[in-house]
Amino acid sequence: MRSKITSLLMIATLVVILPPLTVNAESMPAPPDSNLQFNLDGAGATFPFPLIDLWRVEYNKIYHNVNLNYQSIGSGGGIKQHIEKTVNFAASDAPMSESERELAPCTITIPEAIGGVTVVYNLPEIPQKGLKLTGDEIADIFLGKITKWNDPRIAKHNEGVNLPDKEIVVAHRSDGSGTTFVFTEYLVSVSPEWDEQIGKGKSVPWPVGLAAAGNEGVAGIVKSTPYSIGYVELAYAFQTEMSFAYVQNHDGTSFIEPTLQSISAASSGVAKSLPKAEDSWVGVNLVSAPGKDSYPIASFTYLLIYDDLKPVTKNKEQAKAVIHLIYWMITEGQKYSSDLLYVPLSDPVVELGKKGLSKITYDGEVLWNYSGTLETQQYQIPKWIRDNAKWWSEGLISDQDYINGLQYLIQQGILKI
Repeated sequence: MRSKITSLLMIATLVVILPPLTVNAESMPAPPDSNLQFNLDGAGATFPFPLIDLWRVEYNKIYHNVNLNYQSIGSGGGIKQHIEKTVNFAASDAPMSESERELAPCTITIPEAIGGVTVVYNLPEIPQKGLKLTGDEIADIFLGKITKWNDPRIAKHNEGVNLPDKEIVVAHRSDGSGTTFVFTEYLVSVSPEWDEQIGKGKSVPWPVGLAAAGNEGVAGIVKSTPYSIGYVELAYAFQTEMSFAYVQNHDGTSFIEPTLQSISAASSGVAKSLPKAEDSWVGVNLVSAPGKDSYPIASFTYLLIYDDLKPVTKNKEQAKAVIHLIYWMITEGQKYSSDLLYVPLSDPVVELGKKGLSKITYDGEVLWNYSGTLETQQYQIPKWIRDNAKWWSEGLISDQDYINGLQYLIQQGILKI
């Protein structure tokens, strides 16, 4: 008899769960009310636009009553609309600056994906990808100091490549751009001269070059202009079949092709050092990450949302729909990232985003109670359950009393077998 009880106890205690009154660790935001129609508005970065647009389509397949209108106008434009409270959420490849946070206090920052910025070129003599460039060479090209494709510095590590004796045509963004922020943040990290003369930002005083709006605009210039060079997000380079450079890594040991693997290598281990979603993200970056396999021009791209949605939504139900959409983007939606050459978020970064979403309210009313995943919560078997087992093992209660106790725990859902 006692051996049977022991077996039952061993099985049961392996699956102790929390009492019903405890917040469900696997909970998710309530789905959009199927009886209502929701039109949600977002604006900002062009960097994640291919992914956001796919999310729009896939989410609508599941929730037919939710339509997302995302304006791919650049990170600067997205932050401007966020500050003016004309959209439900914004997207930016650069964290908000302290001055922007002063204009939009109580902003929650939620990473949505990780991507890379590629250096693209149009060389009729070299139609394939793989031209090797160092960081200081890229900086000097965009400073106007290296003006010919067959410059000895470029030729030095491109032996056997037919570099033409042609003027380099530089292309850059004309709009406020998170892609520009990431690219210039990289140039600052590799070139003291760029740091001193130009600096970093969503918009900078370019010394040379042709300007166009959006990743698509820069891609358009480079594709249509022989001997040109520019910078675009990795997905745009692949989608438009552009040639792109292999950029020397931070360690100076090799030239790295921008791929999912090399961008992921740049982001490995960063989760532990990230701030909370409600805190400032100024200074967070992935550029010039150490590691022999790390591509040096990588970045998070972010969603920006107020911690009280009443000023930017029509009603509480729309606010709940916004939270559910963003939750889906950073969880289920991540499975679409790799196909578009974005690195999916790691579990700790997703957890950070969930905790950020749980702080969002509507007129002060919490919209989603969330206390963490099973891994982040600390669970303990209640003392009275342990005491019951102890008393039985010491012979202080009968076998039948203990069986009755186990049956009660199972009936109440505290134990499962």
